[in-house]
Amino acid sequence: MSGFVAIASEELSARINPHGAELWSLTDGQGREYMTDADPAFWSGHAPLLFPIVGALNGGRYRLDGVEHPMPKHGFARVSPFDLVEHTETRALFRLSDNEVTRAAFPFAFVLEMEFALSGWALSMTATVRNPGSGPLPFSFGFHPAFAWPLPGGGEKESHEIVFADYEPQDICRIDADGLVARREATPVDGRRLALRPELFEDDALIWDELASRTLTYGAPGGAALDIAFPDTPMLGIWQKPGARYICIEPWAGIADPADFEGDFCQKPGVVELEPGADRSLRMDVTVRPR
Repeated sequence: MSGFVAIASEELSARINPHGAELWSLTDGQGREYMTDADPAFWSGHAPLLFPIVGALNGGRYRLDGVEHPMPKHGFARVSPFDLVEHTETRALFRLSDNEVTRAAFPFAFVLEMEFALSGWALSMTATVRNPGSGPLPFSFGFHPAFAWPLPGGGEKESHEIVFADYEPQDICRIDADGLVARREATPVDGRRLALRPELFEDDALIWDELASRTLTYGAPGGAALDIAFPDTPMLGIWQKPGARYICIEPWAGIADPADFEGDFCQKPGVVELEPGADRSLRMDVTVRPR
């Protein structure tokens, strides 16, 4: 993990890759890993940041004032080098600003800062988007962390579940082969509980475009658990490659294009618009409850 940035509390240690400001590891004092094993047979990602879009675009392009701009799925932040601007034992702050490469794909001035901070058993991750430009800044943002499934000391894989803070009876969204939102189906959530099983993900991610909860718990009854809070993001994706040893729990402010969407980027579902000089922060907190 040479070149990675390390932070630690008395209970937890984290390592972040400056390329993409991506969380790669979260371990406790016994060396138990709460993040994905990143087996390339399934998916080698860890926790990419999704900016300035979440998901895929119709035709791989977005439209802005009548001009089409190509952009890959989930945007460019996840493959961009961030600058480390502050680093203490318990905290690290990374920054990505618009540059010649980003402006070729996304003609806006922006600053994206990503802060990681550890306190006790809790990891706080805060993304802050700033608009230093003279016009509005439209964007989406999403977290995409992959947690170990099963959790260390957390019981059998098939006993793991997600428990939402609130009842979630609404239908969920599904994407098509192009990654576009194509249909709705009945939720697999039973009240507040989602029993995790690989076959849920044979048709890709489970997507909530209107979520009541802003907190949830992931784990196995009687075993280790993660309490996850996402107060600033109204959407959620849950995903894995079936059979892998991770589960992605992804709070989003934004979503993939609907399959028939051909409108302007600023009208894209889930897009946030910042006025000049404004900023917006989006936080995700993960608290480990070890076994």
